[in-house]
Amino acid sequence: MAFSKIERRSKIKRRIRGKISGSAEKPRMSVFRSNKQIFVQIIDDTQGRTLTAASSLLKDIGEQTGTKSDKAAIVGKLIAERALAAGINNVVFDRNGYLYHGRVKKLADAAREGGLKF
Repeated sequence: MAFSKIERRSKIKRRIRGKISGSAEKPRMSVFRSNKQIFVQIIDDTQGRTLTAASSLLKDIGEQTGTKSDKAAIVGKLIAERALAAGINNVVFDRNGYLYHGRVKKLADAAREGGLKF
């Protein structure tokens, strides 16, 4: 049976979310990737709250030239700065059904360089 891209991703997403969950001590860092933009949130699943977020839609990031991967790296550094400012050092990485490759990998590597541990 052939799955569409969306069905395949949602199946992987359900499998991942069954295993990981964010807490106040170690929140979940969730990535969403659209065709043009990339979004990341740090979420406390026990309270159901978004603690901090960043995206490539922000004015200073959107105005920069470069590839989508370059912008993903900038978003990764920004989320690391915001998380450290909020007192968050450790997170659980939720790739949201996407392959750990390309923009998702660049964002994760930049967040690690920014000081987040996962």
